[in-house]
Amino acid sequence: MKHFRFSIIFSIICLAISAYWGFSHGPEAGLMTMLKALTITAILAVMEISLSFDNAVVNASVLKHWNHFWRTLFLTVGIVIAVFGMRLIFPLLIVGVTADMGMIEVAKLALNDPKSYSEKLMAHHAEIAAFGGMFLLLVFLNFLFDDEKDEHWFHWLEKKLADLGSIQAISVFISLVALLVMASFVSEASRLVVTMAGIWGIVVYVGVQVIGHLLEGGTNDEDEEQTEKSNGAPVTGTIVKGGIGGFLYLEVLDASFSFDGVIGAFAITSDVVIIMLGLAIGAIFVRSMTVYLVEKGTLDAYVYLEHGAHYAIGALAFIMLASGTGLHVPEVVTGLIGVAFIVWAVMSSISYSKKQELTESTTEKGN
Repeated sequence: MKHFRFSIIFSIICLAISAYWGFSHGPEAGLMTMLKALTITAILAVMEISLSFDNAVVNASVLKHWNHFWRTLFLTVGIVIAVFGMRLIFPLLIVGVTADMGMIEVAKLALNDPKSYSEKLMAHHAEIAAFGGMFLLLVFLNFLFDDEKDEHWFHWLEKKLADLGSIQAISVFISLVALLVMASFVSEASRLVVTMAGIWGIVVYVGVQVIGHLLEGGTNDEDEEQTEKSNGAPVTGTIVKGGIGGFLYLEVLDASFSFDGVIGAFAITSDVVIIMLGLAIGAIFVRSMTVYLVEKGTLDAYVYLEHGAHYAIGALAFIMLASGTGLHVPEVVTGLIGVAFIVWAVMSSISYSKKQELTESTTEKGN
């Protein structure tokens, strides 16, 4: 429980604020509105956790290779950015830029006329989906085409795909094809802006890798070999070194996940305060889960857990791209798909471990 103590305290505080907001704010303020606000806040928190559990697994797969300083920075400064930056300021910024309004004006609109605010934000869902979908798709594809992976969940399929990893920029090629297909289904009036948003998603993903390489001096073969020995595991293309590049990578990854949560939240309520409180609770629990997975060595114990998380990310990427064309996939379905991949991966990992133990036991008896 020590890993989730802060999350529980934070959740109680957020729920108390939510209760006060419902009891004192708006024309229907009162006890019933307070209970409604508490219920919606709890629903949003659960939705965010279910949508982002795979995010926690991927975060853990990266963080376990970082030193104490960068882990602490991600779990402190990163939380502030995740809670306030991505769940509150970023949606305000989108509305402000697209509607040519000042941030203070947008904040007043969100508080006083949440319906108009949500309509302005939802009007640009296709661009948001294109940007976030491209970034998440690249995360998934670069894991899938990583020819340095030793463990394969769906062995025949992943081995064949990993062999294609030697083709330069294959993940970018597939992402661009997916973007062009998506853009062909949106209205002609918004096709260019949606395409540009998707291209920016690709540029940001590649740019983060470039910045990390330049600021951290790159990684030579000797360094990679040493890292493998010290961690007892192969270095894969999904591992990002602790540093500014790695920090940016995880923050943009978290942002891409938060897009789906923020947009989905407006389908439940238009109250921006309730949305921020509910999603903030979810974001804090995701961070706690990340710490738990790292410190308990869960990824080492469940060898396919990281695979399951990346398949969940791939599914979310395609769902986001599809939603940008107007196809609505209920948030509960999106969350269940992610949970299904995680559960499947855990069960496969347990089965793998039992087979390994049986093989070792048989080998020992034979000797």
